[in-house]
Amino acid sequence: MISRPRRDITYPDRELDCQEAMEPGFQAIVDCMLEVGWARGEVMRALRRLIAADNMTQKENARVEAELAIARAMIRARK
Repeated sequence: MISRPRRDITYPDRELDCQEAMEPGFQAIVDCMLEVGWARGEVMRALRRLIAADNMTQKENARVEAELAIARAMIRARK
């Protein structure tokens, strides 16, 4: 049974709890990919691409958040 991370987002081990909760799901995905005939190398490449896409998304989101914070500060400074 997968246990959900605690709702308090400030505790130190939240990231580990989230990884632990996701691990069985990723293992099931990998098992399905292997079952239908994907080679291990193909599975690993696909997972690496998924991780790379997530990293790019996180960087872009951080950039947009920074731009929004600057824009909000400029608007507040005008008032």
